[in-house]
Amino acid sequence: MAPSAVSQERHSCDALNRWLGEQLKQLVPASGLTVVDLEVEGTCVRFSPLTTAAGTRGEDVDQLAACIQSKLPVLTCTLQLREEFKQEVTGTAGLLYVDDPNWPGIGVVRYEHANDDKSSLKSDPEGEKIHAGLLKKLNELESDLTFKMGPEYKSMKSCIYIGMASDDIDVSELVETIAVTAREIEENSRLLENMTEVVRKGIQEAQVQLQKANEERLLEEGVLRQIPVVGSVLNWFSPVQASQKGRTFNLTAGSLESTEHTYVYKVQGSGVTPPQTPSGARTKQRLPGQKPFKRSLRGSDAVSETSSVSHIEDLEKMEHLSGGQDASEANSPERHPGAPTPPEAEQTGALQDRAQRLEDDRPQVEEPESLR
Repeated sequence: MAPSAVSQERHSCDALNRWLGEQLKQLVPASGLTVVDLEVEGTCVRFSPLTTAAGTRGEDVDQLAACIQSKLPVLTCTLQLREEFKQEVTGTAGLLYVDDPNWPGIGVVRYEHANDDKSSLKSDPEGEKIHAGLLKKLNELESDLTFKMGPEYKSMKSCIYIGMASDDIDVSELVETIAVTAREIEENSRLLENMTEVVRKGIQEAQVQLQKANEERLLEEGVLRQIPVVGSVLNWFSPVQASQKGRTFNLTAGSLESTEHTYVYKVQGSGVTPPQTPSGARTKQRLPGQKPFKRSLRGSDAVSETSSVSHIEDLEKMEHLSGGQDASEANSPERHPGAPTPPEAEQTGALQDRAQRLEDDRPQVEEPESLR
């Protein structure tokens, strides 16, 4: 094994042991555990009963052993999912896998936006804004995973750190959710910036058109109508038929439009239908109570559940049919206790006829003389 690979594996083991030691210290503080860094073995969790014998009891040791057993599946599951997470992130466009040996979780990922300078190691304000929104969206999903944002291991760019996995996680769904959510945040941010620029230009254009319309109105009315007293007299004798002209700003087209059709057709709309909002990531069908990023149940469980439901429905149908048959018999006219029902009488007659035909068709065998 190459020295770099050995060093990286040791750093990963040190991070996991450091996480385990911190967890055990919080869960069993009376055990007196300490996390030490040894030159050869690396990071270890030290339990020294002699130094903590005064405050440690037998129950504390049992609790410590139980906590270690409960944390081992978490460590095993996290180690198994690390390589799968790396492959999924590497194969997803727009995501960059960050190799941080000091992080004990599943892994670290960074979203590369359109204006991201990949050669720079300085902090990126736009990327930090996108990752902050991404972190908020991921925490709102209320999954069993923990997410945090921080700078990259070898640079100042923001990244998303994914914590330990306590159960079987659907890594492909996790990576897809991160990529789609980050892309939506970037697109919404650019849409807002473009809309702000469009509105600013629209306001400037509206001001120019209003000023031009005002100048045209002054030319049509003439100079005399602008004099206070003379203008009032002229307007009284010969009022000006001024047409109401307005402008409406269409955000979809990004242009100013006349409001003449609005005055003519008050009930009708502008005829412009706003575009539909993109739906984003495809929603995965989950069972009731299933948290995000969990793998689906096995097919046998689903089939057994479906078969049990169908069996219950069949029983309900049989009860319904039997209830209807009892009601029809109760409403039928009274019969003699020994008399069969019409269907039973027909069936009995048919059986008797068949037996008679079989008796007639059977060949007659003569008895031997010795038996006579």
